[in-house]
Amino acid sequence: MSQSKGPSGPDRPERIERSPGEDLRRVIIVSDGTGETAAMTIKAAMAQFESQRVYYTRYKNVRTEAQIDAICDDASVKKDLIILTIVSPELRLYLADRATKLGVPSLDLLGPLLAGLSAYFKDEPVLMAGLLRNVNEKYFEKIDAMEYTIRHDDGKDLTGLENADLVILGISRTSKTPLSMYLSHQGFRVANIPLISGFELPQEIFAIDQRKIVGLTIDPESLTTIRRSRLQRLGSDKGGDYADPQKVAYEIEYANDLFRKNRRWAVFNVTGKALEETASEIIKLITSRRMAPKDPSGTPRS
Repeated sequence: MSQSKGPSGPDRPERIERSPGEDLRRVIIVSDGTGETAAMTIKAAMAQFESQRVYYTRYKNVRTEAQIDAICDDASVKKDLIILTIVSPELRLYLADRATKLGVPSLDLLGPLLAGLSAYFKDEPVLMAGLLRNVNEKYFEKIDAMEYTIRHDDGKDLTGLENADLVILGISRTSKTPLSMYLSHQGFRVANIPLISGFELPQEIFAIDQRKIVGLTIDPESLTTIRRSRLQRLGSDKGGDYADPQKVAYEIEYANDLFRKNRRWAVFNVTGKALEETASEIIKLITSRRMAPKDPSGTPRS
């Protein structure tokens, strides 16, 4: 099917749906965002009118009177129905007035709802177009970050390491996984890799921006206590070297030695710190380096 012609004029809005035939009645969706809200609402409502055959034309990112003029002129030819979700009261009023003068029917989905909510909450809406799209984008970006972090937990997957916002290194029980998951909920794609004495570090670590790498260290006595508690929870009083104070001290020194050799890695001591405290310090550092992922609005996450 070919794309139907949009209204003329230098500010022609983008039409993103096709006309399947001239024998159907047309519903025009006008939005200052993507128009998804209006499209889903009107299609759900039209399901109640089984005998009516309609098709849809959608105009998105409508922000000017010139765009509205073109849309209304287009709708006036066959008196198509205009459904609008526009945040700006001025543009809503302008469209309603223009449509009335041309004899074009229109339904405002958003205006009455905003007025009702404003009265109920005794608060004024921010009246900023595109906020729902930003919320949706932020949600899906967060899901993507969480999925990335799960795939790259505990060194299970080293592919795509260059796509990480953060790579966390540390010996066992330094809170690598819970810290990674917490940060992923803030929109950070995090890989965490265990440091094991006697094993070389994966070369993939050195192929990425070294400013993304964070090392975790801890007091030997605290780590010994944490590991012993873990063994008890697992019902094992014997953990070999796992909770042996000398072995724990050796592992920590091994990690600290690596950190000293790689000066570009930021190192955080997690001894006695809440997860949120360490995460806040890491986010502050990454943000100061202008390496934090950004919200759909372009604002760094914090």
